[in-house]
Order: sequence, then structure tokens, then C-alpha cells
Amino acid sequence: QVQVEESGGGLVQPGGSLRLACAASGSGRRANAMAWYRQVPGKERELVATLPRGGGPNYADSVKGRFTISGDYTKNTIYLQMNSLKPEDTAVYLCTAWVANRWFWGQGTLVTVSS
Repeated sequence: QVQVEESGGGLVQPGGSLRLACAASGSGRRANAMAWYRQVPGKERELVATLPRGGGPNYADSVKGRFTISGDYTKNTIYLQMNSLKPEDTAVYLCTAWVANRWFWGQGTLVTVSS
């Protein structure tokens, strides 16, 4: 079984920055892709950024130019650097990892952007 764990959320003022981290462990196999989603209560889960192993990153239009996804697949770990944060970025950020032809999800980390 694969465990996915996010960290790094918190409260930040508008215009500030946060860095999220995600690690997938337990399978002994490298993930083929990992991604960040976010969810606000009452709304659909939104794809934020993806990083396939050996491929380039992709971003939602709403975060392009502000967020950067990076990772180290030797450690099954990805990061999300979030700059110029806006109140509408407030959400639970969830990490997912594609391992052995299945997506595994973490519990999420809360990011609150407020003054």
C-alpha cells in the first residue's frame, strides 16, 4: 500500500508565499506521475499542477506564473512553491501519486490566504 503525505500548509497574508511538500512511500516503486489538486468545500476538486516522471510540468491557468511544481522521483517527492498568493487560493491542497497503475491520495494540507 502506498502512503501519500502532504506538509507545509498554513496561514499566509495575500501576496505571500508557501512551499508545500508531498512524499509517497510504502511501495518500493517509483511513481510515474505526481500532481497537486485543491478543493474548497462545496466546489469540485481542481487540478493545480502535474509533474510526470521524465516530463515537464503543467499548470492550471489560475496559477500559471505564480506556482512552481518540482520533484525528485528517486524519493517519490514533489513540491509546490506558491508565490503571490491570493485569497482565492485558499483551499485544502491534496497530493496524488500514480504508482502501479493506480492513483493514491493524501489527506491534504490546508492553505489559508487571509489578512
